Amino acid sequence: MIEVLATALTVVALVAAGWSLVLAIANRPITLATKPTLALAGVVVLLEVGLLAQAVVGVVNAVGADRELDRATFIGYLVGAAVVLPLGAFWSLAERSRWGAGVLTVACLSVPVMILRLNELWGAHG
Repeated sequence: MIEVLATALTVVALVAAGWSLVLAIANRPITLATKPTLALAGVVVLLEVGLLAQAVVGVVNAVGADRELDRATFIGYLVGAAVVLPLGAFWSLAERSRWGAGVLTVACLSVPVMILRLNELWGAHG
């Protein structure tokens, strides 16, 4: 685990979640036709790139670790964090109501929860 990256990903995910929550409250669907949602899409893409980098480094570290670690659970959380965001983003684009932004909010909020769990798993036996 890269601790600095995990912290940055948590901050970016919370910012994206807050942004999409504001869109949901304002009854604005997620579309790539407006500047605010296009910028939000950029933040989500940046977040996904960071999650993929964390996943690659995390898998390499988990496989090579000489510590007691539940590798299957750890790798499952790494993959889950990297997969949930694009699934939520595509679902939010398909949902043409305010609930699309709600879906993106939930997807973004799931990322810090998974990162917290990854940190717990990594640090449990370190």
